[in-house]
Parts: sequence; C-alpha cells; structure tokens
Amino acid sequence: MDPTTAATLGGIAGLALGGVAMVAVRLSERATRGEVVIARPSPLPPGIADVLAVLRSSGIVVDASDRVVNNSPAAVAHGLVRGHDLVHPELVQMVREVRRDGVIRENELRLQNGLGEGRLVALARVAPLGADHVLLLVEDRSQAHRVEEVRRDFLANVSHELKTPVGGISLLAEAVLDAHDDPEAVARFATRIGVESQRLTRLVKEIVELSRLQGTDVVTDPEVVDVGECAADAVERCRLIAEEHDIELVTQLEPGCRVWGSTELVTTAVTNLVGNAIAYSDRSTRVGVTVRRPVEGLVDIAVTDQGEGIAPDEQARIFERFYRVDAARSRATGGTGLGLAIVKHVVDNHGGQVSVWSQVGRGSTFTIELPCALEQSDPWTDRQRPPLGPEPDDRAESGRDGRDGGDARGFPDADGAGARADAPDPTTDRPVTTAKGLL
Repeated sequence: MDPTTAATLGGIAGLALGGVAMVAVRLSERATRGEVVIARPSPLPPGIADVLAVLRSSGIVVDASDRVVNNSPAAVAHGLVRGHDLVHPELVQMVREVRRDGVIRENELRLQNGLGEGRLVALARVAPLGADHVLLLVEDRSQAHRVEEVRRDFLANVSHELKTPVGGISLLAEAVLDAHDDPEAVARFATRIGVESQRLTRLVKEIVELSRLQGTDVVTDPEVVDVGECAADAVERCRLIAEEHDIELVTQLEPGCRVWGSTELVTTAVTNLVGNAIAYSDRSTRVGVTVRRPVEGLVDIAVTDQGEGIAPDEQARIFERFYRVDAARSRATGGTGLGLAIVKHVVDNHGGQVSVWSQVGRGSTFTIELPCALEQSDPWTDRQRPPLGPEPDDRAESGRDGRDGGDARGFPDADGAGARADAPDPTTDRPVTTAKGLL
C-alpha cells in the first residue's frame, strides 16, 4: 500500500472515530437533561392534602416554581387559583418573599374579585412548608369589613341625625329667651320646639327598635299572628295623617291569614309601609293594603301607592338605614330614614322577604311574604276559625285567588270586572303594581 492510500484511509478512520465520539457526547448530554426533567420535588408532608380538603378558608400549597400543587375547594371558589397558577400577583409576591428569607408573613389585601371592580378583602398568611413548598392561608374578610363600614356609617349618620333636632331645639330655646316679651313669638317658637322634640323622640325610638331587631335573628316567644288584624290596626294608626293629606286608604284583607311571630312587630312593619306610602303620595290619591294567601304556605302583604315612584338605581338602596330617596321631602314629613330598614329586619326575623316594584310616575308596591302558620299547629278550632274563602275546586274555576275576574293579588281587573262591593280598587286611575310587575 502506497503512502498516499494509507494516509487517506487513516484520515477516514479518524473522521469516523471523531463522529462516534461526538454522537456519544450528545447522547450523554441528552441522558443528563432527561434526568433533570423527570426529577421530582420532595413530596408534601403527610396529612397536608387531608387538612386542605376540610378547610373552610382558602389553603394553597405552591412549589419552588410558584406552581400550585394542592389547594382547598374554597381557594377555587374565591377565585384565588386557576389551574396550577395563583391568580393575584400580590399573593405571588408574598410567596417569593417568604421563600427568599423563610420569614412568615401576614397581610390584609384588597384583591380584585373577578373581572369587575369588586374587591375581595382577604387576610393572607404565608409560611414555608418543608424545603421546597410554601403554604398560603387566605381568609375572606369581606363580610366583616362591610359590617365595620356599616357600623361606622351608622354612627356617623346617627350623630348627624341627632345633631339636627338637638341643634334646632337649642336655637329655638335661645329665640324664646330673646322674645320673652312677645307672647306670639314665644308660642310660635314653643310649637317648633315641640315639633323638633317629637322628631328627636321618634328618631331615638326607631334607633332603639332597629338595634333590638338586629340583636336577634328570630322572634323570641312567637305566637300565632292574624296578619289581617295587624294590617287593619296599621291602617287605623295611619288614617288621621292620611285624611290630613286627602289620601284614601282602602283595604282588602283575606280572613284566616296567620303566621308565627310577634303581633306588634308585624303591625309596626305594615304601619311603616303605609306611612311611607302616604308620605310619598300626592293629594287626592289612594293607598291600598291587601293581605292574602297567593299560594299554599305563604301569606302576602302588599301596600300600593300612586306616588312618584322610585328610580331603578335607587330601589336597591331604599332598605338601607338613613337612606332617603327624597331627603327634603322626608324631613318635611318628619321621616327618619329608618322605617324601611326596620321593615326589612322585622321580615327577616319572621323568616320572610320584602321586595319592591316601582316605576317613576306610576307609583310603588311594597310586598312582604311570610311563611304561613301550619294548620296542624294552628290553635284555632274548626268552630272558631273564620271562613277561608271558596273551596279549592271553586278557586280553580274562578281564578288564582278564588274571585271571578280578580288578579293574583285580589285587586279587580283593569276593566273593573270581578270587583267586589266591599273591596274598592285602590288604584282606579293607574294600573295596580306589585313587586312582580304590572297586574
């Protein structure tokens, strides 16, 4: 073999060996990288998953790459976790700080709640968990925060509302002293002092009543209450002021509507609704009060007026304490802004609900729905019980409320058909309105 051929073969052999060596190196690197990929972090401490499963608050465990490896159901429900990621950057930042220095951190955060402008007030506590994990415990404090805000607003409103009559009485007392030699002026100022003192007395009374209602969730020592009698009593309490405003009060009270609760509280709730309807109605109009049983097991109280109505954006706030749709008119009529708040708490304590339907320029209807007292627990005997209206078969033939041509709330139809002589239509000039819409 000549030298040239030997050199060529040697070069080819060298290139082949070099290629084999490079392939071996590449395979070795791939094997090494594969080992890194399949390497698993240290497992969670025993029992962590079981504890997270029963937590009522939000519990989250993240690994060294900020990946969520386990969480409680509440964490998903509150929108803190999506898949294997923490949703809020504020929580991610706390996790990284704890991982960096190992110091337990606790902070109250206002986290975005969903896509809107709502905020979730959360108390977050973050602590290291073993060598590779971090534990987050997040407690929803939104309700407590709202309660605290309501408490502060309530105190501020009470201070403001008390300051007005107290300041008026003080100024009027000074005016009486200055006008001691003018009997007419003294009499005029004394009358105003009486008005302001009555307003102050009413405000304090309603504040005490509201505080008492908020102190309990249910009525203590409940009794069987005849709702029709309560409504009739409430109407009589308001009749004098209605006559002063030239407003006609009409009632349609179905007998035998009874609930468990407090007679005085139910009467107070209906009185507040009727008084509110009178205060916001024009002269020469009607206010209607109906009591009926629209379905089995439910007693329905509706107070309908022909007033100015309530704008849709204000209807959600009318049951708040001290909220007034028309503050000037409310003060002129002696309103405190607590009447509807008291109604709501009375209804809540009786296990019912209150709603409103209103349209600007057409009036409003406030509806209270209470669970009916069960017949088997009814202390009335068959001999004593007043008639409950037509038999079921008759009711099915004549309509939902057992009256020919009547609507669902016992009012006559729009054309007057089916109207009873003893039940005048409280809304002759305008359609009847309820919390469920136009009838």
